[in-house]
Amino acid sequence: RWRDPKRGIVSPSEFVSLAEETGLIIPIGDWVLRTACSQTRQWQDEGFKDLKIAVNISPQQIQTETLRDSIVSTLWTTGLPASSLELEITESGLMHNESVAVSVLSEIKQIGVGVSLDDFGTGYSSLSYLKRFPVDTVKIDRSFVTDMVFDRDDAAIVSAILSIAKKLDLQVVAEGVETVHQRDLLTAGGCDQLQGYYFSVPLPAEE
Repeated sequence: RWRDPKRGIVSPSEFVSLAEETGLIIPIGDWVLRTACSQTRQWQDEGFKDLKIAVNISPQQIQTETLRDSIVSTLWTTGLPASSLELEITESGLMHNESVAVSVLSEIKQIGVGVSLDDFGTGYSSLSYLKRFPVDTVKIDRSFVTDMVFDRDDAAIVSAILSIAKKLDLQVVAEGVETVHQRDLLTAGGCDQLQGYYFSVPLPAEE
């Protein structure tokens, strides 16, 4: 969240698309990566040894030749272990140049950094992406989680994603968990991790 002194809290849905249009997403992405890794290392030093951080990566960052070097430099500077970092990329972000994306993600995996496929099920050729791209985790989009308690179709889609992921030895994270009923259904279905307002709204680091 961007806390602007005049506008208040500005949602990423408002400023990220503009940053991508102007090319500012590259320096912003580098800043986010450094800040997230630095903060995570600080929390690890304070006793949360097993804490990992997931950082969203823009499709434009994936297409640059400097992403791997930027990650290596950031991990070296902050002292964060590579195994404590996971990069999140959307399905649509993989469509721009698949061959480049496969190459870049493979290099990132060789460093020891995890790769997560965000908003899974909302893009194109989802199942083929699981086969072609070197991902460790799939994230079930909140659009399926929101109504899964009441909508049989959404519940079936979530169940299918969980089943496919388990067969492929992938971790699964459910986004947008806001109620105890969603939590219980996902837990019973074998979902590995949950995130959403049920646990906490987005907060500044000090909170």
